[in-house]
Amino acid sequence: MINLRLSKSEKAIIIIGLIITLASFSLIGTKYFFFIVWIGVLIGVSPLVFKNTKEVKEMQEKEVMFLEFTRNLVESVKTGTSISKTLVNLKRKNYGSLTKHVEKLANQISIGIPLRKALEIFAKDINDKNISRTITLIGQAEVAGGNISSILEEVAKATTLTDKLKKERRASIASIVTQGYIIFFVFTIIVLVMQFYIIPMLSGITSTQDLSSSGGIPGVGGAGVSSMGSVDPSAISKSFLFLLLFQGGFTGLVIGKLADGKLRTGIKHSFALITLSFLIATVANVILAK
Repeated sequence: MINLRLSKSEKAIIIIGLIITLASFSLIGTKYFFFIVWIGVLIGVSPLVFKNTKEVKEMQEKEVMFLEFTRNLVESVKTGTSISKTLVNLKRKNYGSLTKHVEKLANQISIGIPLRKALEIFAKDINDKNISRTITLIGQAEVAGGNISSILEEVAKATTLTDKLKKERRASIASIVTQGYIIFFVFTIIVLVMQFYIIPMLSGITSTQDLSSSGGIPGVGGAGVSSMGSVDPSAISKSFLFLLLFQGGFTGLVIGKLADGKLRTGIKHSFALITLSFLIATVANVILAK
């Protein structure tokens, strides 16, 4: 879930986007209406997209650094140091975005908060299923007693295996992600060809058929000829724009789900593809529209 605590600059950008979107309604009925609306929407949602992307990247860093944290914990416990003492000592190490959580955990243990309670808070603050599962196992190992170092070593092995499987998945999915972008651009080209060449051509053919059915061309029967009627270029342009936007949005979400197993990861892909769809459609209408 996206953290909605925004900075002043992020709030300002959202307000600017909202103002542009609201101002665009004064242009309803003109050819600039949809263009200005989408400019406002894209500006307005951009802070949320960038914030989500930053949080996803930070979470991925936490997963990597937690693996290092677990290894250090195991190595220290093997020397005979208790888990509590080890956690207090580890706050001096740098774990990137995980450092603040490790320091908080160590400080809680230092002031006398029970280890299990401190670990629960640690897992809650990080808010990651895999890390929470590992933290729970560490807490249970402390309560159960016995050969704690062996238990922690197995926990570290399981964490390492999970990380390895994730990396292998990302590597195997990389080609699929690329294919997703290629398929989207091929789809975009097909839509543009239909919009600017095939449909106008069919419209011209239908107009000729309508003429023949009214007796304009002798010898050509008009019975049973269906008419497409007049084609409104503006209506076609809007329809295909919406088609491209929806295609870009859902393609991005699918790419994220395939790449990392989370729809949230696909938000940045959706935003990128929606922006590209909007720009391509706009440029195409300016250059190719007759």
